[in-house]
Amino acid sequence: MNPILLIDFGSTNTKVTAVDLDEEQLLGTAASDTTVKTDIGEGLEKAMAILEEQTGHLTYTARYGCSSAAGGLKMIASGLVPELTAEAARQAALGAGAKVMKVYSYELTEEDIEEIGQMKPDIFLLTGGTDGGNKDNILQNARMLAEMEETFPILIAGNRTVRRKCQKILEEAGKTASICENVMPRLGELNVEPAQTQIRELFLRQIIKAKGLSKASELISGIMMPTPGAVLKAMELLSKGTAHTKGLGDLVAIDVGGATTDVYSMSQGTPERANTVLKGLPEPFAKRTVEGDIGMRYSALGIVEAVGRESLCSLAELSESELMRLLKEITENPDRRPTTEELKRLDFALAAMAVKVGMTRHAGKVELTYTPMGETFVQAGKDLRQVERMVITGGSLIHTDKVRQIASYGLYNPAEPEGLKPRQVEVLVDKAYILSAMGLLGEYEPDIALNIMKKELISHGTAK
Repeated sequence: MNPILLIDFGSTNTKVTAVDLDEEQLLGTAASDTTVKTDIGEGLEKAMAILEEQTGHLTYTARYGCSSAAGGLKMIASGLVPELTAEAARQAALGAGAKVMKVYSYELTEEDIEEIGQMKPDIFLLTGGTDGGNKDNILQNARMLAEMEETFPILIAGNRTVRRKCQKILEEAGKTASICENVMPRLGELNVEPAQTQIRELFLRQIIKAKGLSKASELISGIMMPTPGAVLKAMELLSKGTAHTKGLGDLVAIDVGGATTDVYSMSQGTPERANTVLKGLPEPFAKRTVEGDIGMRYSALGIVEAVGRESLCSLAELSESELMRLLKEITENPDRRPTTEELKRLDFALAAMAVKVGMTRHAGKVELTYTPMGETFVQAGKDLRQVERMVITGGSLIHTDKVRQIASYGLYNPAEPEGLKPRQVEVLVDKAYILSAMGLLGEYEPDIALNIMKKELISHGTAK
């Protein structure tokens, strides 16, 4: 036996997963409350004690970890044009596993600077201008950030002509500033991987210490990354496979949490129709979006705002007064479990609408237009209609007996033909809650991580 331990220091729970590399199998999983406000090792010890009841005492050859504790990795970005460099900056931050608090376009104002100071990001991503293009915007924004009293690492990933000058402006003001390749070196060309690599390095070098997670890094033997970044890596591995092991092909994944809903797609998302014109930046194959206003507990009211009370009342079979009473109850007591029939119906409705809203916002859209050459379709974002698999994770989804019905709300609706969501999918459930662990393992043993995911992701049939 060759056991290793995979640790996820979550915002609420610390989850531990034991894996035997020799047998390529899951040995056990366990969780306990995260104790970042006291000593993060306490929560880990409790989780380990629970795990040991399943596995017996094990001597681990390695320990790898990820974290979303203390709010996870919070970022703000700025760029020039909203649809171009600002969007490229947003994609870079999301792909690195960050929670993007806001993206600014054009020149930062004094009001923007005050707002940034109040939001207190962990990292600020400063972009703007293609290489050799606009210089003034990113230089002005560097000057504005230099005047701030608040301090946080600033990563400069804009016009290469003035990157060093921006760094000098910031460092002379006492700021921590580093540079990397432009997120959009040429018009319409995404180059987000270098920025994502440096964001992770900043997370390891500075953010872990700032969040009181230094003890966590001492408890592991390898790298530490943001939890959403680990999940994204797991999804990409599951989709693409390795040189030795075949992946599952294009897929989407949905993680509905108490506060946010994360959606992932592994697909080029190219148009089905020949007479389609693409609008906006090219989409990355591995894409992540986060709906910060959509969640099962803390953000339950965001679902109400997105779909309306009538839709939720109908789906949950509740009156409006019952709906609002229960929503007040769960938002004030986010640990409340669905123990009554009415709460179970409400949870089903909230999960279904979270999946619907999350997938609708994540997938591309198409509209019909007329040109002198005849009918033309204009597509923004990915066309996911041919994707055939959906991976489901998150406590509200993996513990329900209606997962296939909930998943169906994230599919293509003929009544809304502009939305490019999958037509039908095989639903795979992360019942053991191991995706972040497999993303970690995939950094070291990708074939083993892929084989374990294939064994552990449970098919719940086809949703259509």
